[in-house]
Amino acid sequence: MKLYLAQHGEAHSKEQDPNRPLTDKGVADVERIALFLKQAGVQVTQIIHSGKLRARQTAEHLAKQFDSDIELETTGIINPNDSPETFAWQSGSWEDDTLIVGHLPFLARLVSHLINGEEELLMVAFQPGSVVCLERLKDEQWVINWMIRPGLLD
Repeated sequence: MKLYLAQHGEAHSKEQDPNRPLTDKGVADVERIALFLKQAGVQVTQIIHSGKLRARQTAEHLAKQFDSDIELETTGIINPNDSPETFAWQSGSWEDDTLIVGHLPFLARLVSHLINGEEELLMVAFQPGSVVCLERLKDEQWVINWMIRPGLLD
């Protein structure tokens, strides 16, 4: 099973817009990442986001690149300061490849929690629009398969 963890694209500041939608750059970055995922043959059966506008918009742009009609799901356990332990427990029973669209510091702490059980020992440096691919091996061990950032696609 693969777990794709995407940080939402660049969003407006709270001062510019309290709802924090994606900026034009954020949309463009997410579109480039979505095209990369399509060209790489990434397939997922579910896309889950936090429900915050910037995460929902990112999930919508990413979903357009997948062949099937995937419904977007919202969860309340992947907000910026939520515990990755709760999410990891829930996702442990999943069998199908899944895309999660969320926020920092949650995503970085989730990667660390799944890889080494130490959520404060950060393993990856997310940037807006980044995607990390984790793979669960047969022995239930998670490994980092790859990571892509929008800037690498320029």
